[in-house]
Amino acid sequence: MVSSTRGTVDTQLIKKPHRSETFSKKQLKELQHCYDDPAYFLQTYCLIQHPILGRIKFNLYDYQRRLIDVYHNNRYSIAMLARQTGKSTCAAGYLLWYAMFKADSTILIAAHKYSGAQEIMTRVRFAYESLPNFIRAGVTAYNRNSIEFDNGSRIISQATTETTGRGLSLTLIYLDEFAFVPPRIASEFWTALSPTLSTGGKCLITSTPNQDDDQFARIWREAINTVDSYGNEQPTGRNGFASILVKWPEHPDRDEDWASLEKAKIGEDRFRREHECEFITNDETLINNLKLPLLESHSVLRKTGQIRWYSPIIKDKVYCLGLDPSLGTGGDNAAIQVYELPGCKQVAEWMHNKTPVQGQIKILREMCNVIDEESEQTAEIYWSVENNTLGEAALVVIREMGEDNIPGTFLSEPKRAGSVRRHRQGFTTTNKSKLTACAKFKSWVENDKMIMCSPNLIREIKTFVARGASYAAKDGNTDDLVMATLLVVRMAITIGQFDGTIFDTLQDTFEEWEDGGDIKPMPIAII
Repeated sequence: MVSSTRGTVDTQLIKKPHRSETFSKKQLKELQHCYDDPAYFLQTYCLIQHPILGRIKFNLYDYQRRLIDVYHNNRYSIAMLARQTGKSTCAAGYLLWYAMFKADSTILIAAHKYSGAQEIMTRVRFAYESLPNFIRAGVTAYNRNSIEFDNGSRIISQATTETTGRGLSLTLIYLDEFAFVPPRIASEFWTALSPTLSTGGKCLITSTPNQDDDQFARIWREAINTVDSYGNEQPTGRNGFASILVKWPEHPDRDEDWASLEKAKIGEDRFRREHECEFITNDETLINNLKLPLLESHSVLRKTGQIRWYSPIIKDKVYCLGLDPSLGTGGDNAAIQVYELPGCKQVAEWMHNKTPVQGQIKILREMCNVIDEESEQTAEIYWSVENNTLGEAALVVIREMGEDNIPGTFLSEPKRAGSVRRHRQGFTTTNKSKLTACAKFKSWVENDKMIMCSPNLIREIKTFVARGASYAAKDGNTDDLVMATLLVVRMAITIGQFDGTIFDTLQDTFEEWEDGGDIKPMPIAII
């Protein structure tokens, strides 16, 4: 094809460097258009090698245009795409565009294998060689693993190791199939890479999913966590990465018949991982993993301050508000959940990690006031707090504020017969009471007796897994909203003991768990 040495490249395939040129007005206009719009550049001038049709124009699918837009408009981006969706081809085209139109750029392609790095570089070269001469930048070196242009830019391809990219002043880093880099190497590489990114580098990451605890998965989880400390949606994740997810149905050449054949060939688990982009693990989620994908969030109806309301307040309904307090110094979130009974529909939610306990009680009071006013004092309101540790401080604040100054009834769990402990207001969480609440919550959700609206809550539910003899958030995730919801579950059970309507609605659950016996984490089959 071409020589791999500087100065002896095949000039029929490349453009000679440092040559003066004359452009027509049309060509100058096209160059400007390509500079402004990398998707236009790919669509109009790049050819790709189709496995059946051979050399064809790169007609971008809709999801490929979205992918290029995410690359172009964000400093950091991470894309999780199904197999054979053209992610490497899109990346190769975009890297070529970047090198030719962004002078003095050093671009690193890091693939999980050396062969993968070579394959992407082959696609870069193929795209370059397909360009009309007036579009192409001149080339000073054209090697198997690198290309250097006369505008000072270069593209380098390497396998991902602990030392990949060291010593290079990188402008753009592209990580291909990053989920399949061995965990130790990926972690050390990412640690070494971080200083480059912090000083202005651009980073693109693409992969199909692998394990849910690898470096790719950790970056992905932070990227899709687009909620700030007040619960507001942000354009990028908490790590600054923009995310894009592409599953198999977005490919226009794939349908249910194709999916059926593919499942028969590779199996259900592999299909879900490679084409549905699911992290298939052995973690036992509280909610059955067949139910989890069906949980859908609702749009926020309105906001009062940082309180998100998902449903209107209805007259003559029962409302249940549970506060799981926190220290309010930037660690765990304090969270309040509001549900309407007996329908068990989420009405409102609040969370924050820097609001002191006194402020948390004031927000609880504000939410009770809104429900009381908008129901024209016809709603029956029950509110409570988790009284463990920090809950003691919450009880002190409530006493100082005056229980009567908060609309509704301060609900406490019934005193157990024969108990010699001092009975405190609120609800005490023990391992046993938590497991009982988890069992009820699981039953309600899986039997469609509970409607959750918050995307933040649903996100936490998907990472709420068995941990020893109980359930908790998977490492790197939070469960504050879930814990506030479990408090509401316990409150609803208590209310059901004296409210026949609520009891009748949820009686199957009451009957199953009325004794509150020993409950162990429920085994969840991984399908």
